[in-house]
Amino acid sequence: MTRLPPVPYEDWDAEVLRPLTGGRTIPPSNALGLLLNHPHLARAFLTFSTQLVYRGTLPARTRELAVLRVAWRRRCRYEWAHHLLMARQAGVTEEELEQVRQGADTPLNRAVDELETTSTLCDETYAELAKELDERQLMEFVFTVGAYAMQAMAYNTFGLELDEGLPDGGFDET
Repeated sequence: MTRLPPVPYEDWDAEVLRPLTGGRTIPPSNALGLLLNHPHLARAFLTFSTQLVYRGTLPARTRELAVLRVAWRRRCRYEWAHHLLMARQAGVTEEELEQVRQGADTPLNRAVDELETTSTLCDETYAELAKELDERQLMEFVFTVGAYAMQAMAYNTFGLELDEGLPDGGFDET
C-alpha cells in the first residue's frame, strides 16, 4: 500500500537531482520520486548517497553485498530488487546471494548483522574487516549499512512500489 506517492517524473526538479546526475537526464525511479516530495532533504541525502555509491572507495562487491544484507534483514523489496542488479554487475555470484538470504556466517553478513543489532562491531569482526578494508573503507562500510537501513525504513514505511519493469529478483516477502 502506497502511503506517499512518488512525485511524477514530468514534475521532477532537475536542480534538486544535480548531486546525483551532474546535469544528465536519468530515467524514472520511484525512489527518487519519493525523495522529491521533500526537495531539501532529497538534495542533502543524494549528495551523501552519491558519495557512498559513486565516489567512495569501498569495493563495489562489498558495498552491494552489505546493502543486500540490510535489504534482506529489513524485508525491503525495493532496495533488494534495485541493488540485486548492481550486485550482479559488480560480480556477486548466486552462491553469495544465497549466503545473504540465509544469513550465512560470513564476515560481511556478521558485520552487517552486528551493526543492525547492536550499532557496533565487536573487536573480532572489526579486525576481520580491517584485514580487507582500509580506514576510509571501514568508515564507508559503517555509513553504507546505516544509510541503507534508513532507506529501507523509509521505503517500507511509505509503501514504495518497484519501478516499472524491475523484477523483484526472487525476493520472498514471507
